[in-house]
Amino acid sequence: MISFFRKLGPIGAVLLLALNAHADGYEPDLQIGEEINYVCAGCHGEFAQGSKNGEYPRLAAQPADYLERQLLLFRERKRPNIPMLEHIQEQQMPASELKDVSAYIASIELPNKLPPIDESTYNPLERLFLAKKTINIPRAEGDIETGRRQYQKECGSCHGRTGEGDDKYNVPMLSGQYTEYLWRQVEKFREGILIHDPDDPEFRLLSLFTDKELQDMFAWLSVADD
Repeated sequence: MISFFRKLGPIGAVLLLALNAHADGYEPDLQIGEEINYVCAGCHGEFAQGSKNGEYPRLAAQPADYLERQLLLFRERKRPNIPMLEHIQEQQMPASELKDVSAYIASIELPNKLPPIDESTYNPLERLFLAKKTINIPRAEGDIETGRRQYQKECGSCHGRTGEGDDKYNVPMLSGQYTEYLWRQVEKFREGILIHDPDDPEFRLLSLFTDKELQDMFAWLSVADD
């Protein structure tokens, strides 16, 4: 399984958006994280790829501290999600295991297309395994070019020019995420169920955009990593 892992870069201690997994000197154990992920896989998939209808989000390759922070928000009921509660209570998943599973899921790399077949090295089982890990978001409706301009003007400075997220500042990736899931989160941000800026919880950023503007941006994000 070591082929799924990638070394996470150092994370600054002054980050405001998430807890620092290394601040207490604890180094996450990816093997333990992989074992814990078997429980997560029941909903989020073996490779944390989520579900194609967007019912469950893709978690793979999201920043580790971002993932850990979301788990804590679930635990503290600041991010309402009843099904998650039974899995992330402290007696079931202590702080070290939150870090372990978050680091493991962050280390999973999902290709967005299968490589060409090389007949000299072709292995059907390996090809099938790789196909299970491959994820490519269906193209969303909307004006892609208008969405690209809007996204890069309004969102790119934090979420990355192509929606790749930011490991250093624990900002989640948006490209490679299911459009249906993104829409559900938009509604939660608009309603104040989710908080975009903890320093200004009343500011509902996504309410500033029309549905058409968001649809165009999602159209761009659905193809940004192709």
